[in-house]
Amino acid sequence: MNEQNSQFEAPTIDSGDASNSNTTKPLTLHAHATGPNPIKIAMALEFLQVPYTIKMWDFGDDAEKGVKGTAFMKINENGRVPALEDPNTGVVSWESGAVMNYLRRVYDKGGKLGARGQSEQDVVDLEKWEYFLLSTLGPMTGQVNWFRHYHPQKNEDALNRYVEQTYRCYGIIEGQLAKSNGQSILPGGITAADLHFEPWVRQHQFAGLSLDKYPNVAKWLDRMDNLNEVQEAYRKIKEAPKS
Repeated sequence: MNEQNSQFEAPTIDSGDASNSNTTKPLTLHAHATGPNPIKIAMALEFLQVPYTIKMWDFGDDAEKGVKGTAFMKINENGRVPALEDPNTGVVSWESGAVMNYLRRVYDKGGKLGARGQSEQDVVDLEKWEYFLLSTLGPMTGQVNWFRHYHPQKNEDALNRYVEQTYRCYGIIEGQLAKSNGQSILPGGITAADLHFEPWVRQHQFAGLSLDKYPNVAKWLDRMDNLNEVQEAYRKIKEAPKS
């Protein structure tokens, strides 16, 4: 991805606290209280110091309050959060990978959350770990949660399969994190990949999973959870007014 090739000019962000900017209108992040995907976008907004407000939605099909209701389906036809509305460009984005890419193209010209180097391999390294989360670890963890907590009938075969697959993913990122001594998914510093992974790995206890065999993952998660930007993202979503 060439982060310089955006069809939009990024709105001017002050070098200090972007929330004090007179030139950037706050973006609207659509979220709900429990899902991991809106959190990663809030983290990105915090790291990039882009002002934003949060609109909370309920599960269900309530016309005005539900993600499957008429009002929200006008924003995202798939009825899922996150979605992001940007009054500075008129762009509406949804699907967390697409939203993250949009923020990086438009608000991260310096590459703060981008690849750690300039080579094509550096760019691919970032993308492959992002897509590994989006296509594999995230969905596998989601299925563990579903069959452990929400499926109407017990299905131990399905649960065990997704538990096994999630642990397989933990093993893969354990090896990757060894390259940075548990500091970041990509050696060299925090990137968008870390933001993609954090909310899903944080759910391990809710999913009934253990990090005991994955010390680099546990170390990385502890480091992430102590970052101010991560804490602020969780706080703001937790404290956002309910619809």
